[in-house]
Amino acid sequence: MHLGAIFVASHVLASGSVRMTARRFSLAASTVSAAVSNLESELAIKLTERSSGELVKLIASGKVRDGLQPIMLAVEQLRELMCGPAEPFENWASRIPIKIVTIERFLEVADQGSINRAARRLRLGQPQLSLQIANLERFVGYPLLQRQAQGSTLTEEGRRAYAIFSAISQAWNDLKSAADERYRRAAHSLRIGSIIPTGAESWVARCLGALVADWNTGRNKNAISLISMTADDLREALKSGRIDVAILDSVFELESFGHRELLRTDLVAIAPLESTALTVADLVAEHPICTPSERTGLGEAAAALRSGRAASRRFRNRDITAADSLPVIVDLVANHGYVSFLGRVSAMPIADRVRIVELADHIPITYHIAFNHRKASADACAMIAEAVRKIVSTPVAKAVSVA
Repeated sequence: MHLGAIFVASHVLASGSVRMTARRFSLAASTVSAAVSNLESELAIKLTERSSGELVKLIASGKVRDGLQPIMLAVEQLRELMCGPAEPFENWASRIPIKIVTIERFLEVADQGSINRAARRLRLGQPQLSLQIANLERFVGYPLLQRQAQGSTLTEEGRRAYAIFSAISQAWNDLKSAADERYRRAAHSLRIGSIIPTGAESWVARCLGALVADWNTGRNKNAISLISMTADDLREALKSGRIDVAILDSVFELESFGHRELLRTDLVAIAPLESTALTVADLVAEHPICTPSERTGLGEAAAALRSGRAASRRFRNRDITAADSLPVIVDLVANHGYVSFLGRVSAMPIADRVRIVELADHIPITYHIAFNHRKASADACAMIAEAVRKIVSTPVAKAVSVA
């Protein structure tokens, strides 16, 4: 990675803005974004993400920014060594063409006292290494090595450059060692994502708890990490490789992955305990509705119950049709006068908090598991299916069938 790109990425982590950094350094926004992406790739960690068109710094970005501070200080010292190029410091620093690998090769030459010996240790051709050192000297503006018959020694400027480049190399290697550990953990971990459970008593939470307990009892080599997110996010995370297994209510766009149906249930309405309407038609006429987005299986099934009633509904302007967090939906129903729709298997455990109202027509709901082609993923899928089978065979879930 180029030293200039590291300088740019560090300023993005400090300011939290690609556009501001681009204007500050007179660079294209795409160049600044690429610097951040390259840093994330080098360190094997996500530092930022986009939310509503804005850049959001993640927690890890603070530690990385602190880890880059010795490099930022060394860049200032490098500028002093070069007797101040004519252009402003930040513009100059953001365009430094030196790669970290070139810096480390210069340090190896200095340590070995010979370009030939360093080339052999680095498994490079001597002409190639000589050219890289010459380009580095050309950038700095001074000879850094004094070539002699018996080897190479550092010049006065070379000794100063050696101290600066050593600080850069040490700080970068500290960051990279943490990245290597993350790579190692990721290679031996199984990342499982699920739709957000309605609560700790829900079938999703219970089957994941059973999975973790059984998985660890079996002394599996792969550690498990769990994450809950919306169905849309699960699909994207599985396709991008950020998770290995996904429990969700639709396998739309995931047909290329391994997948199976976990269970089938039917759609029911949930309403506040104090509500008195006996039919779904009366409920949606007297209450605002909250449902997940129609991109989810549950939201798509519930959409049919909203259509055709908008003109006569008193609270239609208060509807929420993209509440993709089931705990939020349950709270809106239990405490804020909304009605919603859930699969019966999700509604039964919260029957003490909401009224369950039967629909006039049977609308089936299915839940699925999708997974990549790792053996550990297939093993986890089988264990999750078995956990679900046990959970839904209890009396509270008699109306649910397992695929």
